[in-house]
Amino acid sequence: MDSRTKRRLSPAELDALARRALGAGVTESTELTDGYANAVWRLLLDDGRDVVLKLAPPPELDQLSYERNLLRMEAAACELAVAAGVPVATLLAAGFDDPVLGGDYLLFGTLDGVSWNDVKPDGGDALRRELGRHLARFNTVTGEVFGYPHAGITGRTWREAYLAMVDALLADTERYPTPLPRPAAEIGAVLAAAAPVLDEVTTPHLVHFDVWAGNVFLDLSGTPRIQAIIDHERAFWGDPLAEFVTPTIFGELRDDDPLLAGYREVTPLELTPAARTRLDLYRAYLYLILLVENGPRQYPESEYARARDLSTTSLTEVLDRLVGGAPGARA
Repeated sequence: MDSRTKRRLSPAELDALARRALGAGVTESTELTDGYANAVWRLLLDDGRDVVLKLAPPPELDQLSYERNLLRMEAAACELAVAAGVPVATLLAAGFDDPVLGGDYLLFGTLDGVSWNDVKPDGGDALRRELGRHLARFNTVTGEVFGYPHAGITGRTWREAYLAMVDALLADTERYPTPLPRPAAEIGAVLAAAAPVLDEVTTPHLVHFDVWAGNVFLDLSGTPRIQAIIDHERAFWGDPLAEFVTPTIFGELRDDDPLLAGYREVTPLELTPAARTRLDLYRAYLYLILLVENGPRQYPESEYARARDLSTTSLTEVLDRLVGGAPGARA
């Protein structure tokens, strides 16, 4: 999707960056447009390597509060994922505050699989179960603080960090006026009133929080399997239960979902009424992100309208449930 935050580089700039980072020039470049925020290119190098460049927006461009240093979080999360046994694209090089272009970039090895978003493979339930196992392994990684350390939005407890994350996002609506289904202060009050349930979470776990079909690559050369999970930039330290929000976006987490079954093969997880309330808090946060992020990104209306409408409707439903005290979506 086109976005104002996507940075444009000339062929000469791409070549110079590749030479500095990998010691090889660019013979061919293709922009990959599926992403929403960072600019991404596929580069063929003169030494035969095929790589993917991800470039952060210009440092002078104002973004949402939690989006500060996103690529630094992605680089850290990739290394932690590999150590946990989760398949990811190989990180070849990382540059932060690049002295020539400014800003941050990452260079990855290319994947020869296909995006799950582009195909409907046989064995979808088996793949979803496999994805659940990978997410459980990703969530086994623990940290020292809750929230977004790279963005300076953290808390001593998960409740404190979650509310700081919400407050930062709602404060962003002052810089980027955003049509919301309720006033920002009212939304914050509803989420704060339900937040004591978050005290069940006492250890910061690594959460990807952006695992949708477009961020999962499949190997279809034999029995379909997951080749890699990509785009770790939105990761934070918090409740592993939040991992289920994006794979079930605008829907429910059913107790018979193969994703949940695969997750439970690695670690126990019970969907208690309190857990479902926590899920609703995380749904509300994601829907707020999808609404507020249009401010700095300025998506084309024709491409964004459906996501905006679904987010508005879904956020309204979640807030109504939280006000009513009912647990989240039922199996």
